[in-house]
Amino acid sequence: MTSLALPAAAETFAALRKTLGPLDAEAAGLLVAAATDLALIVDADGVIRDAAFGNADFTDEGCETWLGQLWVDTVTVESRPKIAALLRDAAPGAVTRWRQVNHPSATGIDLPVRYSAMRLETGGPVIVIGRNLRAMAALQRKLAETQQALERDYLRLRGAETRYRLLFQLAGEPVLVVDAATRRVTEVNPAAARLIGRVEKRIIGQDVVDLFDAGSTRELESLFAGLRVTGQAGDLVARLGNGRGETRVAASLFRQENATSALLRLSAEPTDAASPSRSGASALDVIQSLPEGFVVTDPQRRILAANSAFLDLVQLATEEQVRGEPLDRWLGREETEAAALFSTLGHHGSVRHYATSLRGEYGSVEEVEVAAVAVPGGGQPCLGFTIRSTPRRTAAAPGGRELPRSVEQMTELVGRVSMKNLVRESTDLIERLCIEAALRITRDNRASAAEMLGLSRQGLYAKLRRYGIGDLDGPDLADDE
Repeated sequence: MTSLALPAAAETFAALRKTLGPLDAEAAGLLVAAATDLALIVDADGVIRDAAFGNADFTDEGCETWLGQLWVDTVTVESRPKIAALLRDAAPGAVTRWRQVNHPSATGIDLPVRYSAMRLETGGPVIVIGRNLRAMAALQRKLAETQQALERDYLRLRGAETRYRLLFQLAGEPVLVVDAATRRVTEVNPAAARLIGRVEKRIIGQDVVDLFDAGSTRELESLFAGLRVTGQAGDLVARLGNGRGETRVAASLFRQENATSALLRLSAEPTDAASPSRSGASALDVIQSLPEGFVVTDPQRRILAANSAFLDLVQLATEEQVRGEPLDRWLGREETEAAALFSTLGHHGSVRHYATSLRGEYGSVEEVEVAAVAVPGGGQPCLGFTIRSTPRRTAAAPGGRELPRSVEQMTELVGRVSMKNLVRESTDLIERLCIEAALRITRDNRASAAEMLGLSRQGLYAKLRRYGIGDLDGPDLADDE
């Protein structure tokens, strides 16, 4: 290996020597130690005779133990040829090329150092200067990890795109993806191409309004105007071009790659069979007008349709705000309560008179009774729920005091309320009833009531305050024995 001569450096040192005079060994050593992270003096046999460290990493790694060892023994196996090359190429008046070697470390991560060497005189010792590359190695590892993470994300996105493309192509529902700004069709699935009566290549790039009859142009333009302004639009019935009949159009807006697109779902709308159409419309009108909440979900409990009564219960204005959301977002006091309802429905196919609560979007809580049924057959399995608001009914004893729940009422709460809350509520109720009974028997003599209950006066007063029993600010009857 040819050494790299540095004539410019030699001239600079010659000028410094003329100005400052010759440097002694100690001054030269301090200068080298300050200019580098590591400086070694290696004799002609390759043994480290002296070392100076300008970086804390070397002292933490115990590099002081290198003194008296062969330089080649302080590095890893794959780095030994590089040490031999550095010692071989070191010559007077020239600096060897930089070589990166690794020193074994007690932490398990090798210590990378970049070395260059220069021999002071022929057959004499070698001055070795080194630079710590641990920070650079850490950056390289981080870069490699980041690159691997990006590749994993890329593969995951590719897999998701492949699944989306497959589902889009195999879906039986006709679907068009339209640029919301230009109304140009960007994607179309085979079901939509069959319904429209054109090949896919002739549909992509067309204005979606041109795919329909001219009589439906105004309704379609209003639909896109509503999407652009509010992000929502109601379903409409439009007539396809070339006399291919009517279809129901449902539109929803979404963003992708900094662009806004509209997803149009088409479904055949029969017009010849007048009676079934009218009866279906009547049934939908009845369901929408029901005073009780009615919800249809898919098997994963995501809402497909809901009537106005349900929207009132959850404090929302439009059906689009609940469509696609899980029903248990609003249903149930706790997660276990909704889970118990769905589990029973899955096992038995129907549920009746299931008492629970419905949480509104703005904090209201309504006690409700749910009836549900699973419809596994047909082209699209679904779940149906009717939700009826129930007033709070509490049994009361003479004098207006609430009676405790029966065992049957308590056991009905299992699965809807955690056992910890149920036990705490039962304990509090029993304590309050016992205190009220003791005060009634002793005619509000608190000292006698405390003795009867096995409590101290202070303990009784604390429980009275806790349950809000009696007038604690009035005259103390505890001494009227």
